[in-house]
Amino acid sequence: MARPQALMIQIATGDPRPIGRQIVDAVRMKIATGELSAGDQLPSVRGLAQQLTINPNTVAKAYAELTTEGWLEARQGMGLYVAAPRQRLSDDERERRLDDAIGRFVNDVIPLGFAPDEVQARVEHEFRQLVPRKIA
Repeated sequence: MARPQALMIQIATGDPRPIGRQIVDAVRMKIATGELSAGDQLPSVRGLAQQLTINPNTVAKAYAELTTEGWLEARQGMGLYVAAPRQRLSDDERERRLDDAIGRFVNDVIPLGFAPDEVQARVEHEFRQLVPRKIA
């Protein structure tokens, strides 16, 4: 039987996002970057809650959201596993979310006064660091 994949995530107390949102975002990122692969088993609700020293209900809600969105799949009596890759959102929804994310990013970055070329170079660098398998 496969052992659960260690889920090396950290919760930042100063982060404005709720703890559950931080868990959801971290798991999505680990799957999107290939750090977690289809079929990898995640820690149990209790196990992750103990690791992060948070309420198990918070982990359960985050896992439920990830399962509903198709990132994870529950296997009866066995636990939660990373689901096989598939397009989880419609093309229109993906476009809408991209537009929203870019809008938030631009609104946060413009007041900082960086030149557009520098911002683009930094974004490209981060993409290359986070998604080396996806770009290559």
